[in-house]
Amino acid sequence: MATPRKIGIAVLGLAAALVAIIAVRTATFRAPAGFDADGVALAEPVQVDTDRAARRLGEAVRIRTVSHQDPAENDIAEWDRLHGWLRDTYPAAHAATRLDVVGGHTLLYTWPGSDAGRKPIVLMAHHDVVPVTTGTEGDWRHPPFDGVVADGAVWGRGTVDNKGSLVAIFEALEALATSGFEPAASVIVLSGHDEEVGGTGAAAAAALLTSRGVQAEFVLDEGLAVVADFPLLGRPVALIGIAEKGYATLRITAPAKGGHSSAPPPETGVETLAEAVLAITGQPFPLRFDGPAADMVRALAPEAGLGVRVAVANTWLFEPLLVRQIGATAAGAASLHTTIAPTMLKGSPKENVLPQDATAWINYRIAPGQTSEDVMERARTATRGLAVEMGWVNPPSEPSPVSSTSSLGWQWIAASAAAAGDWPVAPGLVTATTDSRHLTSVSADVYRFQPIVASVREFEMIHGTNEHMTLENLGRLTSFYARLVATAAR
Repeated sequence: MATPRKIGIAVLGLAAALVAIIAVRTATFRAPAGFDADGVALAEPVQVDTDRAARRLGEAVRIRTVSHQDPAENDIAEWDRLHGWLRDTYPAAHAATRLDVVGGHTLLYTWPGSDAGRKPIVLMAHHDVVPVTTGTEGDWRHPPFDGVVADGAVWGRGTVDNKGSLVAIFEALEALATSGFEPAASVIVLSGHDEEVGGTGAAAAAALLTSRGVQAEFVLDEGLAVVADFPLLGRPVALIGIAEKGYATLRITAPAKGGHSSAPPPETGVETLAEAVLAITGQPFPLRFDGPAADMVRALAPEAGLGVRVAVANTWLFEPLLVRQIGATAAGAASLHTTIAPTMLKGSPKENVLPQDATAWINYRIAPGQTSEDVMERARTATRGLAVEMGWVNPPSEPSPVSSTSSLGWQWIAASAAAAGDWPVAPGLVTATTDSRHLTSVSADVYRFQPIVASVREFEMIHGTNEHMTLENLGRLTSFYARLVATAAR
């Protein structure tokens, strides 16, 4: 019979063995192969003129290619004006490329390579911008469409999202073409005209490329950047998006009889709708430590403190702790699961009238590994027994495939990102949507990254007030594109 002393010794032995296992796994832990790009031979840096790029970005901001939700409100003449400005401002780049205008006003440039056996590379940057919220114009440090260059930055709507990248790409192509660079692999530049309202232009360009049999080495679009105060390390980290979430909006309607509010029925349509919304949000998708978000943590763990390394090296034991820590912030939680966000409600047109139907809209950002069918099934299960009807507002956009972190494209982009500053590089998940989601038929490897350095808080300027591109970031962005093209297309 076991004595308390023997039991105690056994427990201590098990504890010692557990500690030893954790210690050994931590000491031998390495980031999974392929996340770094050591040994990639980059082309020599290309000389760029940041001051000239800043003046030109200011000019581009003054051209108001504002995408409104109602296309009838758009001033299409501004799109034509921007296209003419690009042609006049970058003559060498335009002389070297062939232009197709598709989907109305989307631009598709091709710089033909000399080697037909090489896969082309695709660079993307849309040229429409979101409106400035009415009444906030006076809150801007400089007027949002004046393109002012001041205080070490270019100020205005679209400087970061995404005219900054468009100007940087063309500055890079102009410099390369002027220097006599001749690509071996074709270089394709796709600039969508309506990314902010759905991206029909990018979809049309993707269809054209697919019809031509184009299979690209990689596609690079906006999405992630260099987070100056990345929480895991407390210092800058370059995050390259290897996937993006799907997008879907569910409309839920509670039909009702209506009538006068002075004699309401036992349950109104508004109450039924409220029950349905609470039932759906009350069953959130579970947080999971997998996919691109987990890859990001694994890639950065060797750079982190001992606690993080211990947890990541021993996920068999500490995965719940990792999930809890990452999910402690809204942004962190969003990277670990499909999110559910009720955004709009509609009921009666008058305060003393019972609605004949009450409607809610719930926006989902669908995590890789799940589908819109999963979302719909979960919503139907949650609302079983409630008198509601539901359907998609528009056909859902499914999550993108997850791109490789060992491909040539990844190596070139990661090495170029690492060369742009003193920071580690890691894969990540884009929780918003970009035009690149339409390009999965053109390449198996679609990446989303700009080497723009800003704090988590500073990135709030995108779609907000005081959007601006620092001259340092613009110079870094231009040099990055020029060196990437010179490396990948040589």
